Amino acid sequence: MSDESLEHIALCPGSFDPITEGHLDIIRRASKMFGKVIVAVSAEAGKQALFSIAERVEMATEACHSISNTEVDSFSGLVVEYARKRGAVALVKGLRAVSDFEREVQMALMNRRLAPEVYTVFLVTHPDYAFLSSSLVKEIASLGGDVEALVPASVLRRLRSKQDNCGT
Repeated sequence: MSDESLEHIALCPGSFDPITEGHLDIIRRASKMFGKVIVAVSAEAGKQALFSIAERVEMATEACHSISNTEVDSFSGLVVEYARKRGAVALVKGLRAVSDFEREVQMALMNRRLAPEVYTVFLVTHPDYAFLSSSLVKEIASLGGDVEALVPASVLRRLRSKQDNCGT
C-alpha cells in the first residue's frame, strides 16, 4: 500500500440497520488503507428498516467515534453519484460468503459502468463475523436471544428499547 492511498477518500456504504461488529471490522480495516472513510448510510434500506435513517446515522456515529479518520453521513440515490459528490475513489465492501460475492460483483460491475473512476474494494470478513448480518441480529434480538457480542453497546441498548416498545 502506498502512502498516496492514505490521501484518498473511501466510502463504506450500507443500510446499517443496525451497524454490527462485522461492519466495524471492515470500517476499521478500511481506515488503515485510506486517509478518510465515510460510512455512508443509505436512506433506501431496500427492506423494511427497524431503525429510521436518523437512528442508523446516530448508531453508526456512536460506533465509529474511536476511529479517527471516519465520518458518518447519509445519502439517497446511486452510491456512485454520492461517491463522486464526496470525492471518494473507492467503495469498500465486506464479503462473508459466495452469495455475497455474486451479488457484490454484479453491483461492482454496474457501478464501474456508471462511474469507472470509482473503484470497488472487497475485504473478506473476519472469520468471527462470517455468519453475521444485520437481519440476523434483528431476528435474534426480536426473539430474546443474546446479541451482545455482535453489536456495539449503544446498538444493543437501542435494540432492547425497540423490543420493550414493541411489547416483546
